[in-house]
Amino acid sequence: MTIDLLTAALLVAVSYLIGGIPAAFIGGKIQRGFDIRDHGNGNVGTVNAVRTLGMRSGLLVLAADGAKGAVVIGIGRLAGVSDYSLFAMAIAVTAGHNWSPYIGFKGGKGVAVIFGISLAMAPVLSMMAGPIVFAIYFATRSWVWAFGGGIIAINAIFMFTGAPTLCIVLCLVLSVLVIATHFAREFNELKQALLDRNWRKVGLLE
Repeated sequence: MTIDLLTAALLVAVSYLIGGIPAAFIGGKIQRGFDIRDHGNGNVGTVNAVRTLGMRSGLLVLAADGAKGAVVIGIGRLAGVSDYSLFAMAIAVTAGHNWSPYIGFKGGKGVAVIFGISLAMAPVLSMMAGPIVFAIYFATRSWVWAFGGGIIAINAIFMFTGAPTLCIVLCLVLSVLVIATHFAREFNELKQALLDRNWRKVGLLE
């Protein structure tokens, strides 16, 4: 039985608060005693965690951020929300990660959270994108390109395997959200690297 509108709205708000838990920020404070936003690229996400805290800690941040997306989808399903409410919860948890209320509405860029959402909603199809992510990373040594390729791959896989329309729409909306936050700065850097003919920077763009 579908829950009422007020409960659905409460779950969306809770999703935002769960998404706002800043794993990389917490990791930086515990491991090094510093604010990760003052180091690396200043981002509260996996790439900067790897760069400033090390690969092991970065992977823990990746898992924690992905878990936020998966947990929210699990909560929504247990609560019996409609597909549209689940859609709203997925957007809310991603927005919470990108603009965390706990650290001045700063945050990560949402890639790990989206992978967690995708794994919870369509695990088999989502895992198909995994090898593509790692292949791009080993080819470019850039997690930016790897995660970007992974997002494109998930959209393509969902479309070509006949996933439900709402699932495809959600994937596209979340992808746009990531592009708007994660790649805006990288696009500017890429443009400058191309103008400078700095091909190494193009390949290693972070």
